[in-house]
Amino acid sequence: MSRPVFRKVSGAEEAPVRSRVAYLDRDRDLVDAARRDPTRFDALYRKYLAQVYSFAYYELGDHHEAEDATERTFLQALTALPRFEERALPDDGEGASTFRVWLFQIARNIVANQRRTRRRRPQAPLDAVATIADPLDVEGGAAAREEAAAAWAAVGRLPTERRRALVLRFVEEMSTAEIAGVLGRSEGAVRVLIHRGLRSVARDLGERDLGERDVGGRDLGERDGRAR
Repeated sequence: MSRPVFRKVSGAEEAPVRSRVAYLDRDRDLVDAARRDPTRFDALYRKYLAQVYSFAYYELGDHHEAEDATERTFLQALTALPRFEERALPDDGEGASTFRVWLFQIARNIVANQRRTRRRRPQAPLDAVATIADPLDVEGGAAAREEAAAAWAAVGRLPTERRRALVLRFVEEMSTAEIAGVLGRSEGAVRVLIHRGLRSVARDLGERDLGERDVGGRDLGERDGRAR
């Protein structure tokens, strides 16, 4: 028997509490509809398909593996939907979605299983997060793509939890509270992960730039020496 999602309240406080909670989970109507009729789960599938796929693609670095992980995520979510419990709290604010957090928890576990099985590391950045310059500026566009690729390669070298925190924050645009729910960490811990992840990426990119300048300087010196 499923447990009640919300505590029972007295008549005096019942009305304001219901009013406060009514809007908390923006996916409540879609979830309720899917529970009544599983064919209506398609609305949730279409809403979150791109987000789950992009998360899986970055984690796995392969289109076909990401598709497989995405389909497994939604299949498991559909199967487990009767057991899903909305856990939105007033502090989560308007527009919160505990279904989204729950869905990404499933995706995180499935991706982790695939990574353990295949012993893979991310091999390519998400095209969607690359900053593209003016299409007429060919040289500038190439430089921007190279910088974006270097940045996401640096993210890919981070420890797992830091990498996931950055992907969820800057690719999926999740709030700190949502990321905390997905990773099973406190909001304070998530903020630390994001801060340390960004600091590591900045340091990685700084070392890369320093190395390129050093190589460029040596090449230029060698050419000058030959010219003399």
